[in-house]
Amino acid sequence: MKFLRPSFLLFTAFVFGGIVFKLTSPNDCNFIVSSDSIFVLTGDFRRIPFAMQQMEKYPDSDLYIIGAKPDAAYEKTGRAIIESGSESTYQNAVAIREIANKSGLDRIVLITTEDHMSRAKYLVQSELPRAQIVACPVALSEMSPSRRLERWMIEYVKYLVTLVGIKESPNLL
Repeated sequence: MKFLRPSFLLFTAFVFGGIVFKLTSPNDCNFIVSSDSIFVLTGDFRRIPFAMQQMEKYPDSDLYIIGAKPDAAYEKTGRAIIESGSESTYQNAVAIREIANKSGLDRIVLITTEDHMSRAKYLVQSELPRAQIVACPVALSEMSPSRRLERWMIEYVKYLVTLVGIKESPNLL
């Protein structure tokens, strides 16, 4: 029974939780309709090109690029609305809430990487509890398995921290 020490149990729970986190994270983007508003969170070079691909499929959709740095170079689409004030996932969620409330949106499509989706969706849903949030994750393709595992682990820890009520920290989230 020595192996059932609290530290072992916590470690086992942490590992099992990480597996559940990975397996239950959205990994498909099938629920977009032509009138949806698409919100893409910046922070990974795969996200905006993926959002542009979605815009080609759904040309009547509005595109919002959230968390863009003022000096960032993004392809001009003529229809993209760029928000550059938010600097964290929580601030992105607040910016999305402000835009959605101002525009009367009750359904949005959220684009971010697959490892980041669960936490981002959780934060946006907490800011817009009555809205339907449609997950549209970007796959972490062309990345080594060890780097993918590292990213999933970091996002899992951030997700746990968010669940206990810490929505933002400049150095952590």
